[in-house]
Amino acid sequence: MKLLKVFALTLALLSSGLAWSQSKVIYHISDAEAQALGGLRNVRNHLDIDPSAKITVVSHGNGVDFLMEGAKDKNGSLYAGPISALKSRGVTFEVCEITLKNRNLKSEQFLQEADFTPSGVVRIAKLQHQGYAYIRP
Repeated sequence: MKLLKVFALTLALLSSGLAWSQSKVIYHISDAEAQALGGLRNVRNHLDIDPSAKITVVSHGNGVDFLMEGAKDKNGSLYAGPISALKSRGVTFEVCEITLKNRNLKSEQFLQEADFTPSGVVRIAKLQHQGYAYIRP
């Protein structure tokens, strides 16, 4: 019986260690013009070094602009390509629905890769509570 308890404890410790091995990260974008291009590069570099990382990009306020159809960076390049490439690597992109309401935007104006969350700020807080690291590029 004692051996069974030791085995169960060892198994629990090993499995919890495996869960810790995958990094979980939030990239917070609240100003697309200042943060989006660099943030997307950071996410790409992050995945190049740690391909198993679980990354969620949460945007609100003016940060949602880079996820809109036809949005271009300061060099005139569409954001759609890099966003699609990162989405195919498992990155999720979340847009704040409060921002949509406040700015009279519609979900149809956004890239198909965009998901929606009721509140960007609340989503960030919940993800941090779940053990996600916070990065603001």
